[in-house]
Amino acid sequence: MKPYSYIAPLEVLSQHTGVAVEGIIKLDGNENPYGCSPKVKEALSTYPYYHIYPDSEQRELREALEGYVGVPDNRLLVGSGSDELIDLILRLFIEPGDKVINCVPTFGMYPFSTETCGGKVVNVPRDESFAVDVSGVKKAMDESAKLIFLASPNNPTGNTTPQRDVLKLLETGIVVVVDEAYYEFSGETMVPLVAEHDNLIVLRSFSKWAGIAGLRVGYGVFPEKIAQHLMKIRPPYNVNIAAQIAAIESLKDLGYLQKTIQAIIAERQRLFAKLAELDSFKPSPSKANFILCSVLNNQAEGIHQQLGRRGIFIRYFDTPLLKDYLRISVGKPEHTDALVAALKEIC
Repeated sequence: MKPYSYIAPLEVLSQHTGVAVEGIIKLDGNENPYGCSPKVKEALSTYPYYHIYPDSEQRELREALEGYVGVPDNRLLVGSGSDELIDLILRLFIEPGDKVINCVPTFGMYPFSTETCGGKVVNVPRDESFAVDVSGVKKAMDESAKLIFLASPNNPTGNTTPQRDVLKLLETGIVVVVDEAYYEFSGETMVPLVAEHDNLIVLRSFSKWAGIAGLRVGYGVFPEKIAQHLMKIRPPYNVNIAAQIAAIESLKDLGYLQKTIQAIIAERQRLFAKLAELDSFKPSPSKANFILCSVLNNQAEGIHQQLGRRGIFIRYFDTPLLKDYLRISVGKPEHTDALVAALKEIC
C-alpha cells in the first residue's frame, strides 16, 4: 500500500521555498485561517496539571458535546481527530478481506485505514456532478461488504449527500458512516437519524470550524451499542488534556467561532466568483470551506508548482480522477486577492 499523502506544516514549507512563515499563504489544508477562540489560548496558558494523565472517558468534553450536538453522551465518542475514529470503526467491523465501499473521489483516509486494517477497498465512482451513485453502491455490495463511507460535504468536491440517498443506503443494512467534518459550513446533518437507525454513524471534527487542527480532536455520534464496543477497544487516554481543554473552551465560545465561520462562508462566495472569472478555471459549488476547480489544458500540476514557488500553497492530488483539478481552501480576503493576482500572472 502507498503511504498517506499528507500536507506539510508551515515550517517545512518555509524551508522548501525560502519564504518566511509569516509570508506563506496556506490554502492546502482546509484549516480555519482565523485560528482558535481566544478562550482556548487563555485556558491552555493557565492550566496547571499537564503532568497528570487526562480523563480517559472525556466526561467534561462529552457533556459539553451533549449540549452542542443534542444527543446523550452515551452515544458520543471522542478521538484524536476523526481519523482515529475511522480506524477504530474499521477495527470493530471488518476482518481481513472484508470490503469497504468508497465513493470516489473522496477523503483519502478511508482507503488508507481500510488497507491498514486488512480490508479491501471497493471504489464506486461518483457521477459527473460528484453525487453518490446509489445504484452503483448497491451493485458493489455482497456478503463481505461491511461499511460505506460518505463524506458530506465531500472532500475534495464540496457537495453534500442528500438525506434521501443516505436513507436508501441505510435500507441495505450495511453500516453507513457519514463524515460531517465540514458540517458547520453546510448546516446539513444526519445526526437526527442515528437514533432511528442502528447502522448509522456520524463523524465530526474540531479541526475545520474551531481552528484547532493541530491539537487533533474529532468525535462521533453512534448507536449506543456501537459506542459501547468502541469504548472498549479504543486506547486509554487517547485524547490529550490540551486537546480536551481546547475543545471544551471552543464550545463555550460559539459566538466568536460562528463569526469566523460566517466570514469563511462569505469569502467562499467571493472566491468562487473570482475563480469563475478565470478562463482556465471551472470551480465547483461548495458547501465546505474549500473549492474544487477543474483546470483546462493539463495545467493543474504546473499551476500548483508555480504557486508554491511564490509561497502560495493549494492542493494537487496527482490521482487519475483528480489530475486536472485543484482544491483551494478558503482563506481571508487578502489571501484570495493574492491568489487570484498570482493566477492571473501564471495563466
